[in-house]
Amino acid sequence: MSNVLVNNIKAIQIESPVDKIISQLRQLIASGQLKPGDRLPAERALAELFQVGRSYVREAIMKLEFYGLLKTNPQSGTYVSGLSLKILDNIINDVINFNKDDFNALIETRYHLELTSAKLAAERRTEEDIEAIREASSEFERKIRANENAVEEDMIFHMKIAKASKNPVLESMIVVLVPDLIKNIIENNVCGKNRSKESIPQHFLLLEAIEKGNVKKAEAAMADHLADLLKISKAALSKRTAS
Repeated sequence: MSNVLVNNIKAIQIESPVDKIISQLRQLIASGQLKPGDRLPAERALAELFQVGRSYVREAIMKLEFYGLLKTNPQSGTYVSGLSLKILDNIINDVINFNKDDFNALIETRYHLELTSAKLAAERRTEEDIEAIREASSEFERKIRANENAVEEDMIFHMKIAKASKNPVLESMIVVLVPDLIKNIIENNVCGKNRSKESIPQHFLLLEAIEKGNVKKAEAAMADHLADLLKISKAALSKRTAS
């Protein structure tokens, strides 16, 4: 087989349910079936139409909201933004490709965002935030102990910390980054088979530091939690730079 052929063959990318939802919304917008200003059906109705779980629909909507493609009004629902169809189509294409171009750089970005998130959460958390983080941590541990898939619970744990930061921009950035990264890390066994079990005491230390309002310990606990991941990322980036 020639080197030219080998160098030009790329791995087949399998679309996630979230990407498929975003792709279908793009087709509806491009065809004019969805126009700027149109209201989307409720999450439950969309989940039934797409035949997927509501969590996938919610994640797709959050991503599109982050990029300004959808706008949600708590009283009246979610609407397609007022951008032109051409701009909408181009941005949606970027959203689908986001998180796939440079996995290691995204890990590095997530690391620094989550350290800031943990520090701010320790400063600004409410009792309601603590209870939400604790509940997410307990549910994650319950599933891991039962040898069940806890990807969604891991995501929720990190998102609850981001919410406790009281910084909506930071929260939105983490909401966009974390789901795809956690799924990729677990599905490809990036940090080894024991990663999930090792996360249980790390989650507890994070929760404890945030609950006590200890900013330095919260930052250190998050850094420790993501240390192995950052190490792998840095090694991969150094190898690429050297080559």
